[in-house]
Amino acid sequence: MEWFWPEGFYTIVMVGSFVLGAFALKLPIAIALSGAAVVGALAGGEWFPLRHFVEGMFGYLDTILIIASAMIFMKSVQKTGLLESLAAWVIRRFRRRPLLLSIGLIFIIMAPGMITGSSTAAVLTTGALVAPVLIKLGVPAVKTAAAIAMGAIYGMIAPPINIPAMIIGGGIDMPYVGFALPLLVCTVPLAIFSALLLVYPSLKSGAGDEEELENELRRMEETPLSTRLLLPVVLLAVLMTGEQLLPSVWPALGMPVNFLLASFSALATGRKFNFLDASTEALNEAIPVLGILMGVGMFIQIMTLIGVQGFLVVSVLALPAWLMYLGMATSIPLFGAVSAFGAASVLGVPFLLALLGRNEIMVGSALSLLAGLGDLMPPTALAGIFAAQVVGEENYFKVLRHCLIPALVTALWAVFVILNANTIMGYLP
Repeated sequence: MEWFWPEGFYTIVMVGSFVLGAFALKLPIAIALSGAAVVGALAGGEWFPLRHFVEGMFGYLDTILIIASAMIFMKSVQKTGLLESLAAWVIRRFRRRPLLLSIGLIFIIMAPGMITGSSTAAVLTTGALVAPVLIKLGVPAVKTAAAIAMGAIYGMIAPPINIPAMIIGGGIDMPYVGFALPLLVCTVPLAIFSALLLVYPSLKSGAGDEEELENELRRMEETPLSTRLLLPVVLLAVLMTGEQLLPSVWPALGMPVNFLLASFSALATGRKFNFLDASTEALNEAIPVLGILMGVGMFIQIMTLIGVQGFLVVSVLALPAWLMYLGMATSIPLFGAVSAFGAASVLGVPFLLALLGRNEIMVGSALSLLAGLGDLMPPTALAGIFAAQVVGEENYFKVLRHCLIPALVTALWAVFVILNANTIMGYLP
């Protein structure tokens, strides 16, 4: 009978409006979230609370600035030729060691997602770069696409930038601090598992075309890998670790400034490029994600204002333990078919509040992992669809079929991490 309470009705109205706008009306996710927030405010008797809409839109301003600056950094290092030369170096270095090569390539795929917090960015940059190489190494196209999709999702969840974790933490005023090691625990074992499942068997068999592979590597090595080419990455690492290791003497510049300084340093390395054009291109690619964050902020603000967030928390707390874990392992990824960020806000926050007896950072990290799986869920399935396009596969369901086992293992691993959150954190430094 709880769903007949006013808050239950408001929940149905807000989520229903969101799904209607995203699926039936085919509105952009950001517009669908904003529209659902307006409908929720009207249903809750708040009419048009402009202050709350504006406050919600800028609730994730810090995250928006981080993503925008990270996208500029990623585009800058891509323009210098660093990504291509690094991938070529890894392949040449470990060509006769298929196990290490499989793992190395999956981490290269993850890299843009780790920096930008976007699986799409990973698929369309290093994913597109590595795809022809994997195929020439003998990996079937659909398995190549599956490996790219899974690597992109794990990169999206891995540190330093994890947007779902930021959203979940923001829902309970938990700062995005101390997440690095928990997120590595959540993603690194799964990335290695996916590499061994999807890539390693084909590399081990040695079925690739050596001549075509050599031609591809020579093209990628037009800008040779050098210490100078690595300058932006090294500078970024120094800036980010300096704040953590020497907080009393190191200037606290903030992540957006760190990313921009490292981006400017790219002008002195590798291929020459127009920084303004690269920045414009990066921001154009980032706008859909930034818009979603503004929509998510509005949605959460109105959920809190009319009591929906509290209602969801109470409803989750009332579930039996086994049903709560089953529910989070299924509902968060399924809701992520509309938006992984929306799943983090609508469902991730209530589940985290329901599990406050466990280490919040570890639980939040695992919940963000479940939210990331939403990028595999049809009909949107952003990671799966773009990965299929990268390898020229028209039917993306063939790709998703190979993602099924890694996805199931990912969900089980997330639940395992949540169940043992306190124990795992006890082993971390």
